Amino acid sequence: LRSISRGDAWPILGVSLRLSCERFYTAMANTRILLIQGHPDTLLPHFCHALEEAYSSGAYYAGHEVRRVQVADLNFPLLTSQENWENGALPDVLRTTQEDITWSTHIVLFFPLWLGDMPALLKGFLEQVLRPDFAFESTKEGMPFSKKGLKGRSARVVVTMAMPAIVYRWYFRAHSVKALERNILGFVGISPVRETLIGGVDDLKESDATPWLEQLRELGRAGQ
Repeated sequence: LRSISRGDAWPILGVSLRLSCERFYTAMANTRILLIQGHPDTLLPHFCHALEEAYSSGAYYAGHEVRRVQVADLNFPLLTSQENWENGALPDVLRTTQEDITWSTHIVLFFPLWLGDMPALLKGFLEQVLRPDFAFESTKEGMPFSKKGLKGRSARVVVTMAMPAIVYRWYFRAHSVKALERNILGFVGISPVRETLIGGVDDLKESDATPWLEQLRELGRAGQ
């Protein structure tokens, strides 16, 4: 400041103060984000993986804290009985995932639509992780009135599909995504749950993919 006049110092100090305030409020607004990649295929990169990378890069750039789970990399059995679900031991490989869910304030799930629903591997993962006494606590009145164990968290569901998204949304009423949002995420207290539906991915050109990737980066920056 010695090299400039006193009159010029005030604008520079103002800019410095503004930047400091922006950094302060950005830090205050940081979100703890858990990204759950539900695509079962690890042999090839898919658009779901590119969308996750775009969201992650945007979130890191904005200063959010990010953790990631690749469901296909986890070796866990499928549940085959109510007794096992309620009283069986959680596989050790999924304990860290439960810790990540507890840590998070926002969860993003990525998966392709297979036979009109999420892949079986992702459904099996959710059944294992969202156990009683973790995701919810049953009451004497029964399951519909269970105490929600994961309140205070929001979520976004990012789904890719071969059909046009408008057909899935309006003709099929996005039935499987709505079931996920209402009967699984909403049941355990996660709210609000927003969705990003991306159709026609089998014939997606680079020029069509770029806007989607940028949209996911922006959502990552916003922590939404």
